Amino acid sequence: MKTVLSTATKTQSFALIFDDFKQITKVGLSVSVVFSSLAGYLLGADQIQLQPLLLLAFGGYFMVGASNTFNQIIEKDLDALMKRTKNRPIPSGRMSVQVAFVIASLFTLCGITALYIVNPKTAMFGAISIFMYTCMYTPLKTISPLAVFVGAFPGAIPFMLGWVAATNDFGIEPGTLFMIQFFWQFPHFWAIGWMLDEDYKKAGFKMLPTGKKDKTTALQIIMYTIWMLVVSVIPVTGITGDLHLSIPSAIVIFLLGLVMLVFAFKLYQVQDNKAARSLMLASVLYITVIQVVYVIDKYLA
Repeated sequence: MKTVLSTATKTQSFALIFDDFKQITKVGLSVSVVFSSLAGYLLGADQIQLQPLLLLAFGGYFMVGASNTFNQIIEKDLDALMKRTKNRPIPSGRMSVQVAFVIASLFTLCGITALYIVNPKTAMFGAISIFMYTCMYTPLKTISPLAVFVGAFPGAIPFMLGWVAATNDFGIEPGTLFMIQFFWQFPHFWAIGWMLDEDYKKAGFKMLPTGKKDKTTALQIIMYTIWMLVVSVIPVTGITGDLHLSIPSAIVIFLLGLVMLVFAFKLYQVQDNKAARSLMLASVLYITVIQVVYVIDKYLA
């Protein structure tokens, strides 16, 4: 009986430790970044090779996990003030800063190594992403709403990173992929900032462009959504080098963008958290589906 209880206790303890590991590295976000990177690789590759594809997946996961862990180390005291983050591993006391730092350091080392094996340019952009997220975006969140602008740079790297991994080149094609995800960051994160504004203010985070949930903020969301939509369909014109988009696929992406734009206008009209949540969910659907559309268009068009 004691053996059974001991085994059950160990299993439960392992499950709790694993859950803390998932929280500190933000597994869901890391997986979504890997998805974007793989989509970019499939767009850039003339011939799909398993080794660089796997290295990109693992390297991308490690890099994002490292960024998120460093972020939670730096913001441990602020996380303790907010309802949505106070139960994270570090502020709750379930994980020490030292353990988290070891995880972040190992993830950084493994991530850069994996991406360097793919090619040095990929490793460079991965390292830039960690640096900007940890050393610029994170501390800026309590200083200025410009944090979202700065954070949009590392946030936009994954889609283009895949192309660079496949081609070992940075030109107009990965630049276009970067711009799509760059402009997408603003309506997505401002929608989140709108929903969590009260909680963010407890920690002194300045996430909305005007500092308030008002029509000016909503108007900026509309403008960035329009720019995102325009950039997303630009490859149909043929001016983006080897990055192509057929007319049917461009129409699909345009219609998806219009749906997101409708939600942005809805937020402008009603200015409530429900509308912000709808926009946030629409933005997640948009960036996921258009990446799938781009890949399908390349291989089936």
